[in-house]
Amino acid sequence: MGAPRLHVVDLDGAATGEMHNLSIINDIARAMLIPVQVGGGIRNIGTIELLLKAGIERVILGTAAVENPALIADACHRFNDAIIVGIDARGGYVATRGWLTNTEQTAVGLAKAMALVGVKRFIYTDITRDGTLTEPNIPAISEMIESLGLPVIAAGGISSLIHLKIISKIGAEGAIVGKALYTGDINLKQAIAEISQAEDSNK
Repeated sequence: MGAPRLHVVDLDGAATGEMHNLSIINDIARAMLIPVQVGGGIRNIGTIELLLKAGIERVILGTAAVENPALIADACHRFNDAIIVGIDARGGYVATRGWLTNTEQTAVGLAKAMALVGVKRFIYTDITRDGTLTEPNIPAISEMIESLGLPVIAAGGISSLIHLKIISKIGAEGAIVGKALYTGDINLKQAIAEISQAEDSNK
């Protein structure tokens, strides 16, 4: 349908700290002709290497960014652009371990700290919006983009073409669409065509 990239999360892994669906993820990577990015339960260099060798293009680290910043610095040094930090926030504060653990770390504060150790790309997810088909948290996404000056991919609550156009307009590098594809609220082929057209006309 024209998707430029596939976003996969091992939810079991995110909660337990160890990937549970690695064989399925490997099968997906082999089957795809487009780049695949993966997150969920990735907490060590060995797992990152395993995924990259399996053909995964980008690896997303979330909980590790809070609990083990040294790992992020090491991963960025070794794998550069292949590393993304995923920041999952509830009320502006980061949640970890599959959203089960709340922290006192602000989303923007964590992102800035991660940028200092070499992270070049972020995914920002508003947990309270994710899977709700309501609307994305535009002010929070905008604040993240403006604070960092680095590529930010938006996620959570995206359920219409209008949402995608707004996210594009405020400067997000991309958007992750999940439930809205399953429900048919967003027609992926149409959305990609219209966003591309809008971006071309703004150049």
